[in-house]
Formats: sequence, C-alpha cells, structure tokens
Amino acid sequence: MSQTLPTTMLKIGALAQATGASVRSIRHYDRHGLLASTRAENGYRVFQAVAITQVKQLQRLIAAGFSLEEIRSFPDCMLLIEGAKACANMTDARRKRLAMIERQIDALENQRQRLRAMLISGSEPDQPPLA
Repeated sequence: MSQTLPTTMLKIGALAQATGASVRSIRHYDRHGLLASTRAENGYRVFQAVAITQVKQLQRLIAAGFSLEEIRSFPDCMLLIEGAKACANMTDARRKRLAMIERQIDALENQRQRLRAMLISGSEPDQPPLA
C-alpha cells in the first residue's frame, strides 16, 4: 500500500518572504497562469513548496528581459528547474533575446553619439530621416 506524503503548502506571504517577490507580483504570476495556487479552507491562496523555485526562475527570466507572455510559452521545465539547465530547447529563445538586446544597445549607442555630437557642435548634426 503506497502512502502519500503531505505536501507543504505556503501562504502567499510566506512565498513572498522566501523569494523576495512582492505579494502583488506573486498574485500577478498566478493570474497569468505561471503559478498554481489553490484555496485553503479559510479561503486563503496557498502554493506548493515548488512555487519557491518557480518564482525565483520567473524573477530570473523577467530580469533577462522576457515578458510574461513569452515565459508562458516556455516549456514547463523552465519554471520547475532552477536555472533551467535541463531545457536545451530554450537555447534558441535565449539567443533571440540576446540578439534583440544587442540591437537595442546598438540603437542606444547611435542615439548617444548623435546627442554627444549635438552637444559638442552646438548644432544639429546631419542625420538620416526618422522612419
């Protein structure tokens, strides 16, 4: 006869404290389907202990520039395995994100150079028309 071990359930405040995320952020992740909560008998939202890893992984992905919509499309292993080393199929998504960030950096560098030139010369430098 197999016996199921009780699962440790965390109230939202305990999850926030364990991860450093705000209660508001955790509710937001839950609403967007990135975390799974249930309601305790008293009506409080509770999470399984694995949510600690999930929230930390969400924080890392958001800090790397991924949107919640993009994260929602990732395989489950991205949220269940801290660091997501087991998700080899995520390499492409990470490379695309890096390429986009590098394009943004290039565009910002061009803007910075134009502004510096304006400040140095005191006039408008020749610039291509904005598209």
